[in-house]
Amino acid sequence: MKKYIILLFINAAMIFAGGNHSNKENYIERLNNLLDREISLWYPLCIDTVYGGYFSDINYKWELKGTQNKMIVTQARHIWSISNAAINFPEYRKYLKYAKHGVEFLTSIMWDKKYGGFYDLVDRKGKVIKENRKIIKKAYGNAFAIYGLSAYFKATGDSNALKLAVKTFEWLDKHSYDEKYGGYFQFMERNGTPLINGYDHTPPKDQNSSIHLLEAFTELYKVWKNDHLKERLESIFYLIRDKIVSPDGYMRLFFTRDLQPISYRDSSNEIRARNYEFDHVSFGHDIEIAYLLLEASEILELKDHNVTLRIAQKLTDHTLRNGWDSEKGGIYDRGYYFKGRDKITIIRNTKEWWAQAEALNTTLIMSRYFPNTKIDYKTYFEKQLKYIENNLIDPIYGGWYFWGKDSVEKMEYYPKASIWKANYHTTRALINCLKLLEN
Repeated sequence: MKKYIILLFINAAMIFAGGNHSNKENYIERLNNLLDREISLWYPLCIDTVYGGYFSDINYKWELKGTQNKMIVTQARHIWSISNAAINFPEYRKYLKYAKHGVEFLTSIMWDKKYGGFYDLVDRKGKVIKENRKIIKKAYGNAFAIYGLSAYFKATGDSNALKLAVKTFEWLDKHSYDEKYGGYFQFMERNGTPLINGYDHTPPKDQNSSIHLLEAFTELYKVWKNDHLKERLESIFYLIRDKIVSPDGYMRLFFTRDLQPISYRDSSNEIRARNYEFDHVSFGHDIEIAYLLLEASEILELKDHNVTLRIAQKLTDHTLRNGWDSEKGGIYDRGYYFKGRDKITIIRNTKEWWAQAEALNTTLIMSRYFPNTKIDYKTYFEKQLKYIENNLIDPIYGGWYFWGKDSVEKMEYYPKASIWKANYHTTRALINCLKLLEN
């Protein structure tokens, strides 16, 4: 698989050679500035030195304000963001003490010492918050714990972090993996019993937990070459590539236990509208999984990498053709294929920060693999970077708005952080782009 990585860097050098060299240096400078702000604004501000872990709620002026509940997803993402930055750029290694702070919180507070697995949500002091009077554990959150702990081990060599990552994988494998139909149950009781029919009107399996299990297992496999892990990584990879991704180039979102996609296309307008959450085209996730599939394929050294590459390109092309705002730039949040219509309809035209970051990353990757195709990925990358700078970056206080200010008013007063907004998507995209441009 090294030949594909080498090809990627050769294409990068060719595209930015000669007269485009100044453009390359310009991009590197702009991306470095964005990355530096994404690290320095968050740390040490979000470090909770009293109760451990990371603060979740930060207002538009970068002031701590809110309930400060702590979700395993956000806590683990901070660990990963710091570790990943330190792995790739020596100047960020000084921040590893803040990643260690997060690992200690996961180990001492968020890991269930009685039944195993990570709690999903605790309050600032570490008390478990129940859902409908139950403690529900989720594959999605445990996946991010694996993700963050694996990267921290890679950055520091801390064997305890690796042991906990492996322990989490084994817990998920025992309780969440469906031996009968494949895939992973998203919801589990506290003791690990899977909720095979879903939970709280949500189906049992979905694309979002699946794609993040894929990236988590990929991250763990980089540092722990275990045969059983490889088997599970391959299984979730092919499930996503060949089942969750539709032949038309977008992912179906939710599934029954036997992996039949949930669709409300033939339902009444009222029922369909009530269930858009479970059935729509998510442009941000589609362009994100294009990258994650390629990453996993390379790590696994799969022989059918070219098949994956074409599927990744198809996912990217579908997003750019159907979800791109040709007037203002950026990708929309959601679309829908209504019955009897060949063309997709945009049903939510907001532009969330994370999706714009993923589009930046994937368009640059595609420009390296396919420098001479009908879709000019390099131009999309350039436009996306401009869109982010002009519509997502706060020129006064710094940081990324939640939505592009061209799509939602008064973004300048919206919080910079919540339990669902940290700097994982942004730092990953910026670092990946810098690595491609600098090689």
